[in-house]
Amino acid sequence: MLRDTLFTINQEERATREGFGEGLVSAGENSKVVALCADLTDSVKMDAFKEKYHDRFFEVGITEQAMSGLASGMARMGYIPFMASYAMFSPGRNWEQIRTTIAYNNVPVKIVGAHSGVSVGPDGATHQALEDIALMRLLPNMEVFVPCDAVEAKAITEYIATTDKPSYIRLAREKSPLMLPENYSWNNGKAYIMQTSKHKHGGEFAYNVGVIGCGPILFESLKAMKELEKEGIGVTVINMPQVKPLDTAFLLRFAKDIKGIVTVEEHQTTGGLGSAIADFYAENHPMRVVRVGIEDRFGQSGKPSELYEEYGLTAKHIAEKIRSVVG
Repeated sequence: MLRDTLFTINQEERATREGFGEGLVSAGENSKVVALCADLTDSVKMDAFKEKYHDRFFEVGITEQAMSGLASGMARMGYIPFMASYAMFSPGRNWEQIRTTIAYNNVPVKIVGAHSGVSVGPDGATHQALEDIALMRLLPNMEVFVPCDAVEAKAITEYIATTDKPSYIRLAREKSPLMLPENYSWNNGKAYIMQTSKHKHGGEFAYNVGVIGCGPILFESLKAMKELEKEGIGVTVINMPQVKPLDTAFLLRFAKDIKGIVTVEEHQTTGGLGSAIADFYAENHPMRVVRVGIEDRFGQSGKPSELYEEYGLTAKHIAEKIRSVVG
């Protein structure tokens, strides 16, 4: 059985980095949890942990490579290190150190990449990580998480503090709608239905398309679903908060009753969630998979809403991709 629909709209907006900060303080109740930061304590929301557990917080300065080695050594000594920076710098700048000292040694370091995607806005291409999911998916032993909102970010942070695996959690800077209820609980990386189209006459849709996404951009997918309801196109929006390993059992069950898949992510279309899902279906249940994301381009400066429009990440563009599957 597929998990029941899980979706709510809260008028409040919060950034996923804020949910991470709350989750880290909660995880800090375990005295083995430590935090390392590359001179971005406030930006990555480690400030509350620093204030409450100052003896377990380590400011390493702008040295992401050294931070990786320190975190790996702490993990080897029995601690649970969270190391945070902007995603463009970690894993962007220190990927080799993450590979060799963390993933290769299979130690439980939790790598936090904040300010990912084009929604970083005015900071521009140099600070807009659009390749980080691909980089981290490649690494053996590494688990990869992309929360859709602050509620899920908090839950994932609390969860990975309990595992013995190296982990990467991808966070956004901008505030985004809360899509999950406050009592949401992490379900061991399982994918789940966010919402399904409702036929205005209570009947069945002639076409049913699955939209699988991760991160705050899922909200645009939900808006696209509502738009297409009026056209008689049925859409089921799925959240895949754990990109590696994928919930393949869910993907197989879900594929039986749909016409095709559209994947949605604020990342390059190559190497991210879309690639992972396309690879899986190609080998296990061949079907059409269309990807929404950044099409082989770098980011640029602008307001997040302008950049979403420029790069085809809005509900309007997602709806067009869904129509292409139906048509």
